[in-house]
Amino acid sequence: MARKLPHKDVVVIGLGWTGAIIANELCDEGLDVVALERGPWRDTATDFNLGYAPDELRYNSRQELMLRPAQTAVTARNNADQTALPMRQYGSFHPGNGVGGAGVHWAGITWRFSPYDFRLRSHYTERYGAQAIPDDMTIQDWGLSYEEMEPYYDRFEYLAGVSGKAGNLNGQIQDGGNPFEGQRKREYPNPPMMQTFGPTLFAETAAKMGYKPFPIPSSLLSRTYTNPLGVTMGQCTFCGFCTNYGCANYSKASAQTTVLPVLMRKPNFELRTLCEVLKVNLDPSGKRATGVTYVDSSGDEFEQPADLVVLCAFMLDNVRLMLLSGVGTPYDVRTGKGTLGRNFCYQMANQVVGFFDPKRYNFNNFIGGGATGMAIDELNNDNFDHGPLGFLGGGSTRCAPIGAEPISKRPTPPGSPTWGSGWKRAMRDSYLSNLSVGCEASSYANRGNFLDLDPTYTDRLGRPLLRITFDFPDNDVRMSAYVTGKVAEIVRAMGAQQIVENPRTRPWSVVPYQSTHVVGGTAMGMDPSTSVVNPYLQSWDVPNLFTVGANVFPQNSGFNPTGTVGALAFRAADAIRTRYLKSPGPLVHA
Repeated sequence: MARKLPHKDVVVIGLGWTGAIIANELCDEGLDVVALERGPWRDTATDFNLGYAPDELRYNSRQELMLRPAQTAVTARNNADQTALPMRQYGSFHPGNGVGGAGVHWAGITWRFSPYDFRLRSHYTERYGAQAIPDDMTIQDWGLSYEEMEPYYDRFEYLAGVSGKAGNLNGQIQDGGNPFEGQRKREYPNPPMMQTFGPTLFAETAAKMGYKPFPIPSSLLSRTYTNPLGVTMGQCTFCGFCTNYGCANYSKASAQTTVLPVLMRKPNFELRTLCEVLKVNLDPSGKRATGVTYVDSSGDEFEQPADLVVLCAFMLDNVRLMLLSGVGTPYDVRTGKGTLGRNFCYQMANQVVGFFDPKRYNFNNFIGGGATGMAIDELNNDNFDHGPLGFLGGGSTRCAPIGAEPISKRPTPPGSPTWGSGWKRAMRDSYLSNLSVGCEASSYANRGNFLDLDPTYTDRLGRPLLRITFDFPDNDVRMSAYVTGKVAEIVRAMGAQQIVENPRTRPWSVVPYQSTHVVGGTAMGMDPSTSVVNPYLQSWDVPNLFTVGANVFPQNSGFNPTGTVGALAFRAADAIRTRYLKSPGPLVHA
């Protein structure tokens, strides 16, 4: 029997980027907020300080900051005719574990989505005709516009201290920025990162080929910065231990370095760590959330009553909690009916590795960070004519040296020996003279890709695991081959003697790491028959339940998702503060 606790105004599930933003905003409104976090407390000084932050074995190989399958696993299969099996180790993607979530170990690349991303189906229909969209492609509009998102993108960028160069200021294209981006009201809060040799060579070569290179928008700081909450962060030192690591230098934006120093001091905020939410509790009508039930590290069960429930966990956990709680109608792949679990998408992470003459090229790849580098956007989304190509979508292309740790980063040219002295020579000669150029590409929703509860496997608490049914659709495979070929042309022009092309091909495998940019499952939109939440991220079925995260994406763009997730968090918080609290109930999109 769960022990019933004193009532709170708001209960927030998960304290990463979105949970921290939502909790801070609602505390400022005077609400009594409690956050429940499944993992441990994480802080720079105690968890990844300067003494041991660059420990590759601890953080990259043994994944100390990542979720463990023993805590919560998922099952996976490529299609509905297969039997899903549990992931015994998180390989393909890396959910975070603890306060800060995946925002602790992220790379820091911080994009805005393109204006047409938010009306994607309408855009493609208008430009190419409805017949250009395959019958099994279930992409849809988001139910809001880029213009509605712009002020919230701005708020997140200034919270995180993003370093970059505007490409479109109030409709005026700016030299040195991304000419394809939507209009922004003001410059980035910090200037672009400095560039090492590799990205500089990439940009020079791309410009000669007619592309328009620009600095990657980065939540690694190019200079000391104090954000609007009064929290000061330091300048990035290009240590090379960034992606999969916490930042010991307070230079990578995260909940820890931007929001928590303020939030944790507020008297109307409480954090409980090592507390796993079992379900959202509903009243007898099933139309109102009354709070949540959770279990703490001792195994004791508690009921936390609250007027408002906000799901801010990793996107897979948000979907699973709604399924376990009976909120919404689960998607049925046989009939196409139902919305909960529908439109699960990934990110097509494509890569070209160039091997250069070691006597002429020294890229010093160990100098880097998760979001340093230069990019082009000509191959992204619908920035090029898809009419004769037989596919839709594309990706952001960038040369971003994230570092070259000694255990995991040992590329050798094709034809090299795989063992012995020959392999050692090849590794030595190519360590400083190889360069990777990636294309992080779109993943478009497909009728056969979805999330549901596994009928066989359960977690340590006896609850069904989340089941992933996913494979790369034909459209995305064709797109991947095309953009990877274009990237290879640039790498050859840069002077590479040999190249290795790595486009995404079927079948999707859970084993090698590809990207943590998994999205969808509780798609947002204007139509309850094709979406789980409205444009304010409010459940259509339970109006005092909101869910904030990449799970609300109807599909994925050719951009990293975090900037859009952060903007959506600010927008949802604003809707709660200015509209919901004044008149609790379903919000109508203005």
